Amino acid sequence: SDGKTAVIEMAAASGLPLVPEDKRNPLKTTTYGTGELIMHAINRGCRNFIIGIGGSATNDGGEGMAKALGAKFEDKDGKDIGLGGGALGRLEKIDTSGMDKRLRECNFVAACDVNNPLCGPDGASYVFGPQKGADDHMVKVLDSNLSNYADIIKKDLKQDIKNVPGSGAAGGLGAGLLVFLNAKLKNGIDIVIETTNLREKIKGADLVITGEGMIDFQTAFGKTPYGVAKTAKEKNIPVIAIAGGIGKDARTLYDKGFDSIFSIVDKPMTLDEAIKNGSSYLQQTAERIMRVIKIGSYFTMPHNTRTSISTPANSL
Repeated sequence: SDGKTAVIEMAAASGLPLVPEDKRNPLKTTTYGTGELIMHAINRGCRNFIIGIGGSATNDGGEGMAKALGAKFEDKDGKDIGLGGGALGRLEKIDTSGMDKRLRECNFVAACDVNNPLCGPDGASYVFGPQKGADDHMVKVLDSNLSNYADIIKKDLKQDIKNVPGSGAAGGLGAGLLVFLNAKLKNGIDIVIETTNLREKIKGADLVITGEGMIDFQTAFGKTPYGVAKTAKEKNIPVIAIAGGIGKDARTLYDKGFDSIFSIVDKPMTLDEAIKNGSSYLQQTAERIMRVIKIGSYFTMPHNTRTSISTPANSL
């Protein structure tokens, strides 16, 4: 609204939905387009940036973004290493002297929904690589390449980024934003909670319902439903999550603020079918939840005061 602030969603340029499933390859995908969006905003006079870094198709540590802004990434022969997560294993030198000088006038905040480090078993490659098209062998290569990337950053730029929480977000773009743009990583949900005044809005609520496409162990790594659940639990409000699917180790969320989890998928179906009919499935799931809650309220009534709890199909 002030004409100086840009809100950029990296997924608009480097996101998973932009790549057909059979062509997803994080050895090749790049954040270069995200850097181009930043440069476009700078050219239009923006100096404050909020960058959403979820839903990436990339695993390049932000190398592409930095390159679009003028940084150089060279191999042992002084040649450009190219783009993508597969190129980082050849990296020997980083030169930031050619980056756009206007970046020094800018402030960057990254809306980051995960706390994963750049490398290792909880890092970008192992946790998020498979959903971007990486098989087991590729995951190992990507992690090794990001480790080399972190080592060169430490050598040339004097920053130790390998284990910084959030540096593994968006295939390591979190690390790139920290290193090359001096960004502050802030949970996206914290930004939303502050902007929407969520704490005030749920005051006095009896129940909070949240959700996302897939609820699994990754949800607790700072994703939006986890932030909502934490906020609700500050006021001891019960929390139910609704998801398109319930994935690996979702039960662990019962120890992290969630009281129950429901999937909207009630029969075998394709992803396209689930998306196409998502609104209807969501409505039906919400009705089932309310019916269960109504049964629960019946249990609190003395036996001699209970009447039928039959609820017609269209009454909720």
